Amino acid sequence: MSPSTILPSGHTRIDRAEMRGIVKRFPGVLANDHVTFDVEAGEIHALLGENGAGKSTLMKILYGLHRPDEGQIVLDGREVTFHSPAASLAAGIGMIHQHFMLVQTLTVTENVALGMNTNGVTLDLRGVRKRLLEISEIYGLKINPDAYIWQLSVGEQQRVEIIKALYRGGALIILDEPTAVLTPQEVEELSDTLKQMREQGHALIFISHKLHEVRDLSDRITVMRDGRVIDTIPNDDTVDRRKLARMMVGRDVVFQPTKPPLSAGEVRLSVRSLSADNDQGLLCLRDVSLDVRAGEIVGIAGVSGNGQRELAEVITGLRHATSGDVALGGKSILHAPVAARLEAGLAFIPEERHRHGIIGAFSVAENAILQTHGREPFSRGPFFNFGAIARYSNDLIRRFNIKTPSAKTPAKNLSGGNIQKLILARELSRSPSVLIAAQPTRGVDISATEYIHSVLIQQRSEGVAIVLISEDLDEILALSDRIAVIYEGQIVGILNREEADIETLGLMMAGDTTAVS
Repeated sequence: MSPSTILPSGHTRIDRAEMRGIVKRFPGVLANDHVTFDVEAGEIHALLGENGAGKSTLMKILYGLHRPDEGQIVLDGREVTFHSPAASLAAGIGMIHQHFMLVQTLTVTENVALGMNTNGVTLDLRGVRKRLLEISEIYGLKINPDAYIWQLSVGEQQRVEIIKALYRGGALIILDEPTAVLTPQEVEELSDTLKQMREQGHALIFISHKLHEVRDLSDRITVMRDGRVIDTIPNDDTVDRRKLARMMVGRDVVFQPTKPPLSAGEVRLSVRSLSADNDQGLLCLRDVSLDVRAGEIVGIAGVSGNGQRELAEVITGLRHATSGDVALGGKSILHAPVAARLEAGLAFIPEERHRHGIIGAFSVAENAILQTHGREPFSRGPFFNFGAIARYSNDLIRRFNIKTPSAKTPAKNLSGGNIQKLILARELSRSPSVLIAAQPTRGVDISATEYIHSVLIQQRSEGVAIVLISEDLDEILALSDRIAVIYEGQIVGILNREEADIETLGLMMAGDTTAVS
């Protein structure tokens, strides 16, 4: 960084932050094993690794949420000790967590001001609002300071978190998996913001397991595996995703899964002239018709917000249709309750796994039997058969390679990839005839993605009819036999995989129906 680079007023300058020989142990786990890491002002240093590699633990130590068992933190040549996030913030270090720390019922301004030390003086919210708007202008973080958090999109809520860190004078900003819950468009906006922050002289640590984002954004890349640093390398022309994947996983990774030839059977799922409203009562699905046959994967491609989520919810019974029909195995399920649809052979991997896929406080075993807990062998009359539940859940853990200390571990303690494996295990253990998979690999690491793809292809081979809803076009192209493109709630075209490429799909996703030849 040029010595003339100056941070905006109110920011403590940090030229270089170092972590030397950091060790952190939890019961039964060595999370960080003598890790050394550094970041400089005016750079984006990516911390890359699979879920559970020790990335977040290391950064929580830098932010003062954990104390290291061994090692040193050095800021500009001076050793420091952080007993709390408040001490870290005072030194100029901010952290944007993967799960936002915002109060939904407060405004943007109130959230930015929340927790600030006023030394007994009444907080000047108008002053906070003014400074917030100044920061918003400097960094291109467009936000309405008077909006309530619950009114904001996920991307806008993340902007509030960034503004909070900047407002408190953050010169070094840690971003923990910042793109895990964002749409592709929001990821692009975040990328522009981070580059602007780098130009302003901030030191940025970007925690991720997404290879293309690390390649696009970072100046240096540190790869962690099993709590250790594998290497730190410059992000130059010698770095490709296969090399990074090998460093992350310790083996070659399959990016293009092998699919057996299509052998589709009878129509298992039929959607006819389906229309539905969104949460605001506005029409969001418009006369959608689609058939999915046994043994095929039909991908639904579209920009976020064009009706994909609502389509999945109508099929699975989580949203009412205003017109049309949904049939499973030739029988209408449009007015059937969710339980009856599951009984008829429908399975669902929801888009928001934490909200709709698991109950975080329940154990892995309890989540494994959520939909079947009232049946034998899991219950006998009003009583649970805990032995049967334990045997069943341990079998799923083994078969689906779910990494968890035990079946009694709360599901919320698992990594994103392992939560997704748990949901897959539960849904597929019922031997469904139709599977709705919504964003099945969003926010999961490369090994879990590879595994989930292999499971979907295996289910296809076993004759399951699969609807794959994804905003990742590479995933859509890799797995789908046919691709339906949705735009403003309508299917604008359905292509065989051989007819589809990213350019054609991109045009159709923008509403260009002439792209369909």
